[in-house]
Amino acid sequence: MQTYTAVIEKCSDTGLYVGYVPGFPGAHSQGKTLDELNRNLQEVVSLLLEDGEPLLDAQFVGTQQVAVA
Repeated sequence: MQTYTAVIEKCSDTGLYVGYVPGFPGAHSQGKTLDELNRNLQEVVSLLLEDGEPLLDAQFVGTQQVAVA
């Protein structure tokens, strides 16, 4: 089993959850709920892996708080 980290945001225009795997071309999806988004991302990543393990363009490191005065 392979595990990838997805970045998830909620679109203020549509109300949909949008997620992508950093550095994994084409690994992005959306859903009405977090569960739906997770299922959709699993499906997309599974389909992309049929072509073999990708060379990731980037690796998820983390998040930071940025304070601006």
